[in-house]
Amino acid sequence: QVQLVESGGGLVQAGGSLRLSCAASIRAFMINRMGWYRQVPGIERELVAIITNGGSTNYADSVKGRFTISRDNAGNTVYLQMNSLKPEDTAVYYCNAVTITTSSYWGQGTQVTVSS
Repeated sequence: QVQLVESGGGLVQAGGSLRLSCAASIRAFMINRMGWYRQVPGIERELVAIITNGGSTNYADSVKGRFTISRDNAGNTVYLQMNSLKPEDTAVYYCNAVTITTSSYWGQGTQVTVSS
């Protein structure tokens, strides 16, 4: 069973920054892609950013230019650097990993709250 351990959420004022981390308990060669999603109550979980094992990235339009997804040299930890945060970025952020066997795993979620 793959485990994803997230950290880095919290409370920040609008315009501030936060960095989320997600460590996967599997070797990098087993990972096809990792990413971050977010969810607010009553709304479907939405993609924030993903990074593939080849290093390609994709972002939601709402975060382009403000958020950056990256990974460590080992390839099994991903980060989400969030700058210029807005109140509408408030959500529970979930880490996701998809393996080369197409299994999908989720972290426990970390709360990000941006005050105005």
